[in-house]
Amino acid sequence: MMSFSKIINSMKNRKVLIIGDLILDRYIFGKVLRISPEAPVPVVEVVEETDLLGGAANVANNIIALGGAVSIAGIIGNDPAGRRVAELFRQKAIRMDGVIEDNRPTTVKTRVIAHNQQVVRFDREDDKRLEGKRLITLLDYLKKAVPKHDAVIISDYRKGIVSASLVKTIMKYAKPGDTFVAVDPKVGHFHFYKNVSLITPNLAEASQGSGVEIRDEKSLIKAGRTMLSRLSCRSVLITRGEDGMSLFMGSDSSRDMKVTHIPTVAKKVFDVTGAGDTVIAAFSLARCAGASPVKAATIANHAAGIVVGEVGTAVATPEQLMNSLSNCRI
Repeated sequence: MMSFSKIINSMKNRKVLIIGDLILDRYIFGKVLRISPEAPVPVVEVVEETDLLGGAANVANNIIALGGAVSIAGIIGNDPAGRRVAELFRQKAIRMDGVIEDNRPTTVKTRVIAHNQQVVRFDREDDKRLEGKRLITLLDYLKKAVPKHDAVIISDYRKGIVSASLVKTIMKYAKPGDTFVAVDPKVGHFHFYKNVSLITPNLAEASQGSGVEIRDEKSLIKAGRTMLSRLSCRSVLITRGEDGMSLFMGSDSSRDMKVTHIPTVAKKVFDVTGAGDTVIAAFSLARCAGASPVKAATIANHAAGIVVGEVGTAVATPEQLMNSLSNCRI
C-alpha cells in the first residue's frame, strides 16, 4: 500500500488537462472605520488589491502548486481582465493552447474584504452558451489534447463553456481505464456527466442533482447511491463543509457499494472560496499518482483544510500536505 509521502512525491509532473469556466478573482482588501453618511453602509478604506486565478483557472493553480503539469482550455475575453488571466497563466507556466479569445467579457468576481470578512461581492459575466466556430475550435482542441493527459478535470461554473457535447467529446477521446476524468458539477448539468471517474458535489448540489433531500446519514447515502446509478460513474465525493466529506464507490445494482465518511481536519476557517477547486485537484492528482480512492479523498480533505484557513483563493503545497498528513494513519 502506497504511503502518503510516496503518493505526494509521485504527483510531480503528472499531466492534467483542465477544461471549464475561466474566472479572474479580484480581491480588494481594506478596513472599516466608519459608516457612510450617504447610506447605512460601511465605508471601506482600500489598502490592497490583488488578482488571482478563479474557477477552472484556480483548479489549474492548485495542480501547479501540488507539482503537476497543466494545460488549460476555456474562454477569455479580449479585455484587460482576459489579458490579466493570460499573464497569470504565463507566470505559473500553465499551457494555454486551449484558451480561446472571445468577444464576451472575461468573467470577473470582485470581493471586498475588510477585517478578514467579505463585505460584498460583485460579478461581471456573460454566461451565454458557447456555440458556432468557438465551440468547434474548442472541441477540435480536446480531441487532440485529451489522450495526451493523465487526467482531465471539468470545472463547471455554469458560465456557458461546459455542455453535453463537450463532455461527450472528452469521454470519447479519454483512454479507457487510463485517463481519470473528474467533474466539479453544477446543478442543471448533472445529466452531462455520465461515465466519468468522479464527481465532487457539495451538499446542496448533491441534494438537487440526486433529487434526494439530504437531512441525515440515511438520505445522504441514498443521494450518493442515486448519483452513482444515474451517472454510471466510478465515485462520488460529497463535500460537507464542517462535517468533512463522504466518498461513495460502487453502483446502485451492487450490494457492495462502499461509503467512507472523512471528518474535516480544518482547524480554522477564514474563507471557503475555491475549496472545491482544491478538493478536485488534489483528489485527481493523487489518483494519477496511484492512490486508492480513500487515500485520494483523505489527501483532498487535508488540502481543503489548509486552504480554508487562508483569506482569498489559496492553494496547498506538497510540504503543507506532508505536514498535515504526518499523523494520519490509513
